[in-house]
Amino acid sequence: MLQAAAAALVLSGCTPEPQPAPTPSATASSGKPTAAFTFATAAAPSTLDPAATSDLESWRVTRQVLEGLVEADPTTSEPAPALAVSWKADDERRVFTFTLRKGVAFHDGTPFNAAAVKANFDRWFAFTPAFRSANPTTAFTSVFRAHADQDELSLFKSCTVLAEDEVRIELTQPFTAFLKALTMPAFAISSPRALARGRADVLDQRLRSGRVSRYGLHPVGTGPFSFVSRSEEKVELTANPRYWGERGQIAKLSFVVYDTARSRLQALADGRIDGFDSVTVDIIDGLVRRGLPIARRDPFSVFYLGMNQAAAPLQNERIRRAIAAAINKDAIIRRFYLDDTSSAGQFVPPRLSGFNSSADFPGFDPERSKRLLAEAGYKGEELPFCYPLNVSRSYLPTPEKVYAEISAQLTRVGLNIKPVPIEWSDGYLQRVTSPGDHALHLLGINGSAPDPDNFLTTMFGAKNGEFGYFDAQVFSKIDRARQLPDGPERQEAYLDINRQLATTVPAVPIAYPISAVATSARVASYPTSPVLHETFNRVRLNT
Repeated sequence: MLQAAAAALVLSGCTPEPQPAPTPSATASSGKPTAAFTFATAAAPSTLDPAATSDLESWRVTRQVLEGLVEADPTTSEPAPALAVSWKADDERRVFTFTLRKGVAFHDGTPFNAAAVKANFDRWFAFTPAFRSANPTTAFTSVFRAHADQDELSLFKSCTVLAEDEVRIELTQPFTAFLKALTMPAFAISSPRALARGRADVLDQRLRSGRVSRYGLHPVGTGPFSFVSRSEEKVELTANPRYWGERGQIAKLSFVVYDTARSRLQALADGRIDGFDSVTVDIIDGLVRRGLPIARRDPFSVFYLGMNQAAAPLQNERIRRAIAAAINKDAIIRRFYLDDTSSAGQFVPPRLSGFNSSADFPGFDPERSKRLLAEAGYKGEELPFCYPLNVSRSYLPTPEKVYAEISAQLTRVGLNIKPVPIEWSDGYLQRVTSPGDHALHLLGINGSAPDPDNFLTTMFGAKNGEFGYFDAQVFSKIDRARQLPDGPERQEAYLDINRQLATTVPAVPIAYPISAVATSARVASYPTSPVLHETFNRVRLNT
């Protein structure tokens, strides 16, 4: 009965009432925040320079501190005004002109203007090969394809100051999802003075997760909260008294690391925290018994088994198909994911155009898997299998348990699996997305923009260290699809890409996870977002 009640609670109180987008009205910022709020995270941020990472815990913090030209609308996730109040594009979707918000200042007191926008775009375009190698998941690389050292290959052409409050961004070819891409935290605008003082492109500071710049330890933006301090276990922010939009109720915001679900549950029950992300199935009953609210997000992520074709056995398509056929996705979902998580048949969530319901990834069939391994001549070569320790992600709530189940399924069909556990805080993300000897790994992608390009270009738009995958035809098809205007032709292009990926199996999509946030009774509403655009000035507290 308790499990049924838990399921009902997760299904009913789900998504809160839509919150209004921030507006520049005088009344929005007239109230003075007074509350303190502590939110538990499953891991420390890898860096606080959002342009240098795709780490969700990093972006959770930087969303509070920095803003982009556009943001994801709280209700639709479509592009909405932020630091730009309006924009227009030419007929070819190559030239975009933005009118900027006036009277906005960075937290260091310097003005936000067109010159600041240009400084940021110029910085991203100029990322060096060494910087990119140290930060293999930078969004600028996946979205714009190349940087200044290969400008002939880059989608980005220039950023030009037209006036104090007007800037023009030119692309080398049409890009339909450009505005949606700009809603990603990676394209938030930093203070140029802070970037210079923090030597943002010099990675001379050491964290457990890897090397970062001094700016990566102290970001400066225009957002509703400004940075105060960070340690390995805690980040502290304070409300921005000059914020142009809604200031909300929270004056002091802290993000504190509790790396297990049960420790987060106990901290919430004890009143030490006000909320946490990554609710797992094993603590649902505990939340229900205590009457603690749960707000879930609509599914907009894909959990997958990564396969690196730099490992010789995985260059054989039959072996990759055998691995796919060995995995019982439903068994994994039933045991480790929240209700309404569904089995994934491709790398685009069902809510997006281009989702191909007839894509033919191999289904669970262990006998077929064994036959494919025999046909491929597999001789028991060892396959190192990386999985993270002491972390929960929205797409992977209990990594150790999921690894144990998947590795057992693969072993049963005759694959020789070598476990490679890696602490998330010791750089797991960088390890599995960089070139190396990892054969298999667990990871996922949480959509940060509501477009199939956000998933397919990021994962399979070019050869990368995560998959060692090279298919010139798929690369060309993705490049063409991103240039097509919205409509039937673009839809069919993405259907075809998903069809081809299902045939060659560069990785195995496993689940479209439901994720959820638990809060204390003092929280009236938490602004859940499928793209994780969750800013704490929109948290509503009971008074």
